[in-house]
Amino acid sequence: MSAYQTVVVGTDGSDTSFRAVERAAALAADSGATLVIACAYLPDKVDTVAQDQLGEDAYQVVGSAPADDTVSRARDRAVAAGASTIETVSAQGKPAATLAKVVADYHADLLVVGNVGLNTLTGRILGSVPLDVARHAGTDVLIVHTT
Repeated sequence: MSAYQTVVVGTDGSDTSFRAVERAAALAADSGATLVIACAYLPDKVDTVAQDQLGEDAYQVVGSAPADDTVSRARDRAVAAGASTIETVSAQGKPAATLAKVVADYHADLLVVGNVGLNTLTGRILGSVPLDVARHAGTDVLIVHTT
């Protein structure tokens, strides 16, 4: 198997997603691949009930952290982890669909995501990004244990 040429990693600005960024950056550095950091975001809606009940998973209902700030912080972590060729993408949309589009647009051969949501009630009700991308990605998927 040849080394990966383009690695896409998804981040939502959470500490766990930044762990996935760091792992993806190390893989990209080891193989000399381009790292593409992708952040999907949803428009903000005020929904304090969802925020109170879902905590850090509320972004799936009420919007996202500012995407430009998220990819900037992720880029800093990727550089610290050794990646040298880095691109960033912020796109409005649901995380799994956005990651699939970024993978296709960049002809990526590896998609990296964290495992948050795989075994949670919220993940079962609202959907889990790692599960969705693993089912539908047209490329290799690495689900990093970040929790």
